[in-house]
Amino acid sequence: MKSFLISDNIDTFVGMKMAGIEGVVLHEKEEVVKTIEQIRRQDEIGIIIITEKIALLIPELVNEIKLSKDKPLLVEIPDRHGSIKGKDSIVRYVKESIGLKI
Repeated sequence: MKSFLISDNIDTFVGMKMAGIEGVVLHEKEEVVKTIEQIRRQDEIGIIIITEKIALLIPELVNEIKLSKDKPLLVEIPDRHGSIKGKDSIVRYVKESIGLKI
């Protein structure tokens, strides 16, 4: 099973390519949606990796894919500038999800 990257910057694209992950650099919502729909039809792609800024362009599609039981798995990653969600995003997520502060 392969992974595929959709990035908004060339640095992330080059880094992932060096790790053996193919991908594209896109900036427009329509391009991103079209590319994701094409990827979802490919059985060999098991993971779609997107940068956080790409996820901000298509929040509804991100939620739809994450909530579906079908593959591929969708994973958001920060770009080289760091996460836009903040340093305690996982702690906040757990607190909002199950009500526990860790």
